[in-house]
Amino acid sequence: MLHRLSIANLTRQLDARQCSSREAVQACLDRIAAVDPRVKAFLHLDAADALAQADAADRRLATGAPHPDQPLLGVPIALKDLICHRGQPCRCASRILGDFISPYDATVVERLRAAGAVVFGRLNMDEFAMGSSTENSAFHTTRNPWDTDRIPGGSSGGSAAAVAAGEAFATLGSDTGGSIRQPAALCGCVGVKPTYGRVSRYGLVAFASSLDQIGPFARTVADAALVTRVIAGHDPRDATSLPEPVPDYSASLSGDLRGLRLGVAREFMVGGLDPEVRDAVGRAVAHLQSLGATVEEVSLPHSEHAVATYYIVATAEASANLARFDGVRYGRRVPGSDPTGMIERTRGEGFGAEVKRRIILGTYVLSSGYYDAYYLRAQKVRTLIRQDFLEAFRRVDAIVSPTTPTAAFRLGEKTQDPLQMYLSDIFTISCNLAGIAGISLPCGFTASPRLPIGLQLLGPPLGEGTLFRIAHAYEQSTPWHREAPPLD
Repeated sequence: MLHRLSIANLTRQLDARQCSSREAVQACLDRIAAVDPRVKAFLHLDAADALAQADAADRRLATGAPHPDQPLLGVPIALKDLICHRGQPCRCASRILGDFISPYDATVVERLRAAGAVVFGRLNMDEFAMGSSTENSAFHTTRNPWDTDRIPGGSSGGSAAAVAAGEAFATLGSDTGGSIRQPAALCGCVGVKPTYGRVSRYGLVAFASSLDQIGPFARTVADAALVTRVIAGHDPRDATSLPEPVPDYSASLSGDLRGLRLGVAREFMVGGLDPEVRDAVGRAVAHLQSLGATVEEVSLPHSEHAVATYYIVATAEASANLARFDGVRYGRRVPGSDPTGMIERTRGEGFGAEVKRRIILGTYVLSSGYYDAYYLRAQKVRTLIRQDFLEAFRRVDAIVSPTTPTAAFRLGEKTQDPLQMYLSDIFTISCNLAGIAGISLPCGFTASPRLPIGLQLLGPPLGEGTLFRIAHAYEQSTPWHREAPPLD
């Protein structure tokens, strides 16, 4: 059962020569062959390239290469389909990019390689990261490994499902409004949205540039902390990258929470929250208290405006970012009678319905006469939301909440109601608007059907270390992370 190991356990086996990187990669490939026809997490797989990387890692391991220098040496890690990987397709799950092959590596890929990881595979997603269910992919719908009639969450549904199904030891996704934490919660794994600017966005195809953030999925908090440390750090090629040193997150992991103050936001316990989710999060808060943390109520008074604010800011930025996909610069081109006709036909046939919906909305809120009424006002509300969080973090070290209002819903259940789909991210969106850090980890299951429930921890800017400490203490004293989907 090599494919079920955590990164920490795989690394120990690699060090002890109890297995090779080739065997670890082959275990992933075998698992993908066995379960991905049902899960459909992957869009593209280059097995020969992955095995060649694994053989190179094994040669370095044979020389006694120390893991402190290359902490992911020989570990297979897969990528969401909007992170550029040299020589591999990068289509953002959209038809408009055609057969585009990335000519360069994103900074996070360079850092994974420098850490010795075997970078392989392209994972399914909602087209251009727009969606909450991975039903908006132009190629196929990814399914939840716990119940293949249900969605895995989105937009990083492929990244979450691959980790939960044992198809990769860790994956990278992107989080614009909850697209790492929401699918992590629905698939029962750990997902991290780092502070805005903590991880370089160079080589990430932009959806909404002021909200996007790359982060990891993993089976354990310790693995997520390790991958975050590898990919984080200043990058001069990203103007928003923070020039702050990256601490060793793994060194802060312990089981003791004495002295830590946790906040529960009264605005997050809203109507529409599934009773089983509410009960599981309530038990998790009580458990955190038993580990030594103190808990108090905090208020985030402007959070009720977060969803509306998000969909104005995000769509405005998306309408500008996606203007580059016009049939001239990248990917697919559909002929027309003149350049305008070519662009219209290319974009009309290349983009899916959700992308068109958001481009139209974004163009509207930026148009003359509506900019002040919508976009400018949304940016002012965004500032108030950030101030709410910073004020709360003067009193507490982290805020605890559900990650999602419900467990995974059925395929197609919300596709005809975009507003209900948008509300799936109601607890995660404000984190991106405020630019703070967040993590989701398993905290229980619904009774029937048995589906994962996620616990969200939000921390101040650059507060990832505290979040990992709290999450690790909770995880190691509860059984949820040891459970696996019933795919075998």
